[in-house]
Amino acid sequence: MNTLTDIEFRPLVIPASIDAPDAADFLEMVRVRNLVYRQISGHDDHAIAADELLPHFAPSEYEERNMWIVVDGDAVIGRAAIDFPLENDSKVGFWLIELQQDSWSRGIGTAAYELIERTARDRGRSVLQSWAEHPAALGPTLAPPTGFGTIPEDHAARFFLRHGYSLEQVERNSAFDLTAPFDTVERLLAEARAASPEYRVVQWFAPTPAEYVDGYAWMKSRMVTDAPAAGLEFDEETWDAARIAEHDAKYVGRTMQVTAAQHIATGELCAFNELVIGKDRTEASHQEDTLVLKEHRGHKLGTLVKCAGLLSWREVAPLSPRVITYNAEENRPMLDINEAIGFAPIAYEGAWKKVLS
Repeated sequence: MNTLTDIEFRPLVIPASIDAPDAADFLEMVRVRNLVYRQISGHDDHAIAADELLPHFAPSEYEERNMWIVVDGDAVIGRAAIDFPLENDSKVGFWLIELQQDSWSRGIGTAAYELIERTARDRGRSVLQSWAEHPAALGPTLAPPTGFGTIPEDHAARFFLRHGYSLEQVERNSAFDLTAPFDTVERLLAEARAASPEYRVVQWFAPTPAEYVDGYAWMKSRMVTDAPAAGLEFDEETWDAARIAEHDAKYVGRTMQVTAAQHIATGELCAFNELVIGKDRTEASHQEDTLVLKEHRGHKLGTLVKCAGLLSWREVAPLSPRVITYNAEENRPMLDINEAIGFAPIAYEGAWKKVLS
């Protein structure tokens, strides 16, 4: 077995395209990323093609991304990364370490974490946060201070605890079967329409049409203030047309449908739901952000945008087998909607936090 001295943390080169001469490391990073997620979850629903992931690595004025590939001899065995939001006076960093399972228990993860924490300190960041899937397992469990949800005290949990992290939140990963009858979705949509006569559904595909940019930007800015965050820390974000354009550009090569509720009298957008799929329309779909602005809650708008989105999605991606989504376990209003629609839990993630001294 190679020793830790054979391990290299090589800064990831971001190529101009996946066909560029310097794209080899990026392609290997994506291959190993997809492999690691399969090892953790037992399925390929989190896989993404290299050309579809590349736009997410474009330079941004809103975030500084640092990523290293973990190289053992000539083989890429994992990756490590930390992202720094560039909002005013931000003190947070979001990181990940992902290693192939046959590379565990060699000290590589600890060495990678030392690099991440050192980088955070160099950037003046003091709050580090990370998420990890914790597959069901027998034995002791951990619960967050919210009192909602548990995870097993597994290999990943022990790693976080060993490095001074606290479990702040549990997120539920749920799936909706797109191959099953849509009777319930149609019924719930009808009920939601009846309960919200002052609103109408509007939909678009990225890039966002000019008439919806301002409203969409306002709703995206509220994701970090209106969604349950437990003890996690997020910076308030300012969104405008330029930021929406950058956001939409990340989905080049993929399809993003946005379903929104619009207040008829004022034209204000007040709830939205995003569905995404790659160019392979037989893969799983992903429900990304969903939000109902606080001042418009109580009108079944969450049900309205989710059900309207799912019904139209049958036409967009008729061969996609399921939709994957994530929700905080304490977000009972949104979980109630998901469960009524037919989403069922398939996995749980832990959200971890450390405040540097």
